[in-house]
Amino acid sequence: MDADRENPQTLKPAALTVADVARLLGVAEDVVQKHLAEGAPRAADGSVNLVHYAAWLERDPPDDRRAGLADGH
Repeated sequence: MDADRENPQTLKPAALTVADVARLLGVAEDVVQKHLAEGAPRAADGSVNLVHYAAWLERDPPDDRRAGLADGH
C-alpha cells in the first residue's frame, strides 16, 4: 500500500481497491472478492464504488452475505 492510501483523506469512495473496501469495512479481502464474484458492482477499471457496493449488500442480501460482513470472514 502506498503512503497516500494510508491517509483516509486521500481515498476516493467512488473508486476504491478491494483492499481499501475490506479495510474500511473490517473484513477480509476474500469476502469482498466473493461478493464481486456474486455480482457486486465493480467499475471497468476494477475499482469499487463504496456507495454502490453498500447498496448492493443491502438489496435483498442473503443471510450468508451479511454474516460475512458481521464476523469479518
